[in-house]
Amino acid sequence: MVTPNPDFAKEIAAAGGEEVKMCFQCGTCTAGCPSGRRTSYRVRKLMRMAQLGMKEEIINSDELWECSTCYTCVERCPRQVPIVDIVIALRNIAVAEGHIKANHKGTATNFSKYGHTVPVQDKISELRKQLGLPEVPPTVLANSSAKADLDKILTATGFDKITKE
Repeated sequence: MVTPNPDFAKEIAAAGGEEVKMCFQCGTCTAGCPSGRRTSYRVRKLMRMAQLGMKEEIINSDELWECSTCYTCVERCPRQVPIVDIVIALRNIAVAEGHIKANHKGTATNFSKYGHTVPVQDKISELRKQLGLPEVPPTVLANSSAKADLDKILTATGFDKITKE
């Protein structure tokens, strides 16, 4: 049984998705969604569930994580609803309550650990060396000061908590 949460709209708004109420369910977002063609993701359905306060159903759904954030829905929306911002707000709510897909948690862990979402593999380091490049790219990986700054940002924003759970 679905138990609507009347305070969920306020929670979405506080997380950056206030405009969810602007959606009038025309379906243009779902019709143009590249992820929806290959998965069970239906943007329109997610927006309606959010409007109806179906928090538990959203934060426990696989569909929440199937949006690729390509912004096709935003570009086509006749009401200019910032749908991707709403999806991100919903994801933030889900993560804050301990709901995150394993793949996304892995990406967050890599970002926290290395400053990159994908660690540099040994074979890539060797290839870089063969090409006359430094084995470690000139990014956060090669700059301990930049990594320390990134760690401060991750701590200040609470991002570091995602990887500690």
